[in-house]
Amino acid sequence: MKRSARAIIDTTALKHNLARCREAAPNSLAMAIIKANAYGHNMLKTAETLNNANGFGVSCLQEALELRQARFIHPILVLQGFQNAQGMKAMAEHRLRAVIHDRYQLELLDSAPPSVKLDVAIKLDTGMHRLGFPIEQARQLFERLSKHPNVKPTPWLITHLACADELGNAHTQHQLEQFAKYTDGLPAPLSIGNSAGILGWPQTHVNWVRPGIMLYGSSPFVQGNAKRDRLAAVMTLSAPVISIHTIPKGESIGYGANWICPDDTRTGVVACGYADGYPRHAPSGTPVWINGKETRILGRVSMDMLVIDLTAIEARVGDQVELWGKHLSVDRVAQAAETISYELLCNAGNLCQHEYL
Repeated sequence: MKRSARAIIDTTALKHNLARCREAAPNSLAMAIIKANAYGHNMLKTAETLNNANGFGVSCLQEALELRQARFIHPILVLQGFQNAQGMKAMAEHRLRAVIHDRYQLELLDSAPPSVKLDVAIKLDTGMHRLGFPIEQARQLFERLSKHPNVKPTPWLITHLACADELGNAHTQHQLEQFAKYTDGLPAPLSIGNSAGILGWPQTHVNWVRPGIMLYGSSPFVQGNAKRDRLAAVMTLSAPVISIHTIPKGESIGYGANWICPDDTRTGVVACGYADGYPRHAPSGTPVWINGKETRILGRVSMDMLVIDLTAIEARVGDQVELWGKHLSVDRVAQAAETISYELLCNAGNLCQHEYL
């Protein structure tokens, strides 16, 4: 039986956001990042919608194989690369570009049979300190893999930015300078820009950019504003009002009895909770939207329900509440809940039934 909460996906908005990426970085190819089930938006349907992307980026081999099995012929970048010889051979067989970020992967390549011919991207650590070789090894690694009998020409050089979401952050400028210094003169395709880089750091507009969160209509910046960034909301999380009550002044609402009505308060119970991916830690006051007006959550979010303030709002049982979407940015909800939009979209998108516009 289907639950009441729905994730409504606007495919026109997805296309708009890819176009916005190309407007911002017109001289770069766009590698649409659709990992983690396209941030909860359904990977295969997102790939179909963004069929004119220059390529797709995924996290792991399984995601890439799902795309190939669905007959997508685009270049596919596998961001975690391979972890064993079997994975390496599968990536070669299915024409996937593996990110090489660790010595054990070089050892696997060195022991590969002659039949394995692999596209690769060398991950260089410029300051993220997650995956990647020290940036100082860029030339050595590029020359080694350019001559490697199991590597197809030409290896890419890529890096990832740790603080691009903070415009003006000196760490980002340092990363960009390091990448430019150590890749200078190497005849390799380059990739730096994530969503924040695309919209805020023109220096990242090299051969390939990697739009992720911006494709889904969320600002990539700290305290971001999607409308300012000219992005369109893709997911609307919606659920119905299932009960309406007036709670007397002085009475409490929800688990923990930690929200006390300052006056007689008209409330609506909404059929959405943390089992649907809505953040349990969203506090009282987190905004929601109903019938053309913004209102707020009262009390704690439960597993299957939450309570909203209907004071001065005309509403009845069955009316739909927008938890985030076209009228209420997911960024605002994330800020209220002290988290990030990525988490909200992934959780709700992977737990709720989808509808497509």
